[in-house]
Amino acid sequence: MAKILIIEDNVTILRLLETLLKLEGYQVLVAIDKNIIFQTLSQELPDLVLLDVHLWADGGTEISGYEILEHIRRTPELRDIRIIMTSGIDLRVQALKAGADDFVLKPYIFDELMDSIQSYISR
Repeated sequence: MAKILIIEDNVTILRLLETLLKLEGYQVLVAIDKNIIFQTLSQELPDLVLLDVHLWADGGTEISGYEILEHIRRTPELRDIRIIMTSGIDLRVQALKAGADDFVLKPYIFDELMDSIQSYISR
């Protein structure tokens, strides 16, 4: 069973994605806090990360999805994890240049999101 880590600060979107991906048969992990994100990545080694570009932690501190992406790509045991970045703003070009495998625009079209996830999980 493929393991997907969702890094998303919107709790409604997070819970919806978690439910839908579990129904599709994936093992789903979730993380919002920066320290938990890095810990989960190292301990769980997910097959794919669904990563929001702009994250807000408790207290209103912004966490950059690009910073998380850079950490993954420069860490030898993590660098092969597939990453799909997401945002409500079309940042496809920037996300791909930064090292993401794909970009999906919010609000999600579920079939488009699943096609992207399945194409990277099956590789």
